[in-house]
Amino acid sequence: MDFDQFLRGALDRIEAGGLRRSLRMIDSPQGAEVACAGRRLLNFSSNDYLGLAAHPRLIEAARQALDEAGAGAGASRLISGTHRYHERLEEELARFKNTAAALTFSSGYAAALGVIPALAGKEDVVILDKLCHACLIDAARLSGAVLRVFPHNHLAKLESHLRWAREKHPQARLLVVIESVYSMDGDLAPLREIVELKDRFGAWLFVDEAHALGVLGQHGRGLADEQNVADRIEIQMGTLGKALGAGGAYVCGSAALRDFLINSARSFIFSTAPPPVVAAAACAAVSLLALDEGGERVGRLAKVRTELSDLLGRGRAASAIVPVLIGSEGRAMDVSKRLWAEGFFVPAIRYPTVAKGAARLRITVTTGHTREPLQGLVSAIERSLREV
Repeated sequence: MDFDQFLRGALDRIEAGGLRRSLRMIDSPQGAEVACAGRRLLNFSSNDYLGLAAHPRLIEAARQALDEAGAGAGASRLISGTHRYHERLEEELARFKNTAAALTFSSGYAAALGVIPALAGKEDVVILDKLCHACLIDAARLSGAVLRVFPHNHLAKLESHLRWAREKHPQARLLVVIESVYSMDGDLAPLREIVELKDRFGAWLFVDEAHALGVLGQHGRGLADEQNVADRIEIQMGTLGKALGAGGAYVCGSAALRDFLINSARSFIFSTAPPPVVAAAACAAVSLLALDEGGERVGRLAKVRTELSDLLGRGRAASAIVPVLIGSEGRAMDVSKRLWAEGFFVPAIRYPTVAKGAARLRITVTTGHTREPLQGLVSAIERSLREV
């Protein structure tokens, strides 16, 4: 078969299923309002929860690093790519997260693919929540470990898997992998109970705090901080491109974990280092979070979350992610298009990001949202759902 013929046929099948995706180009900085395709849209699609992506402090830090260190790192961290901006960021992260050390990666995907296969191999067992992000699932598969998946937040099944693993693989390392805030539902893991279970069975816990950093806990330190269990979690991962407004990802934990990953995480060893300019912006964001302004922004975001929940007639949103379940992929796309026509940027989330027949609108709120656009959004959603 001709190569392009094969590709066109595959795309036709994706289109027929209502699952074809396309890129949207933004012509402005991230914010509560963005320019896209020649229009100004109220933006309810961004993970820039604290509005830091265009913050003057981050821009100035990036500008200074660009002048001092140039545009690129030039090599991997283990060759000549480690700059003082990388070290400063990792020191600031460890201080902020109250851990002994931190290590940064080029992305959350790279962090997951580096860390999980470094910690678990074919003689070991990895147990994941069913709704874990694709990067965590791919990393677990790549490790070659025995995999077990438990229904979302189902503690009894997690306990059953842990007991089975201890009985059937007594010498194995057991690694439990979860998110603290789940990216498509916005709900929280029962973190304290999971910590108790992993301790009872002698397992290690990997927690992805990507959507909790900057949102939950004191000054946005995450759910582990909010529930006072951070010191009982072996591996804390998070991203620097969501609430922190920059780019890349981190892993926080012990000094031994950092040193081990420097020597074992393939996505760290064999990747060119993130540009110093990105590390400088992220470092400025972490420093800002620890200040009064950071605490104020986290508090403001909590008020916006509450306001949207009230307008939707729901209980208080657990995070900055508020889904509106629709079901049909086609209907979700139609509603999203109608919202776009009314000036609201709200993405339709479809398979394979969520299960088939579980399509939804994924609303994310930021500190830049006020009551008037929130009211307008809710009215537009209600109207669109009636009409489609």
